[in-house]
Amino acid sequence: MDDYKERLRGLALHDDRFLGLLLAADSTTSSSAVLGSKTAALVRVAATVAVDAAPSSFQHAVAHALASGAGCDEIVATLEAVVPVTGAACVVSAAPKLALALGYDVEDALEQLDA
Repeated sequence: MDDYKERLRGLALHDDRFLGLLLAADSTTSSSAVLGSKTAALVRVAATVAVDAAPSSFQHAVAHALASGAGCDEIVATLEAVVPVTGAACVVSAAPKLALALGYDVEDALEQLDA
């Protein structure tokens, strides 16, 4: 059986061993091997946006993406790329959390413009 079919079957059957490996892994998963560590990290950023994660999750996802070689422009492009799927409201909500994770305080910048 093809490797992707085995992985899909494990996910569909809620294979605890397989899921445990995925949950415990960071950059050594089969997804990183297939996608490349940078792409896998950017996918995690997109998923973080999609689930409207907490700011600490954005910090972790962005740190992982940066450590995997993604640049700030690529991380922001990932946020922009999910607009058609998640909707504008979700992305607008995520933008300040992603910005803070990149070291940019959007709200502070907006206050500076008002002053």
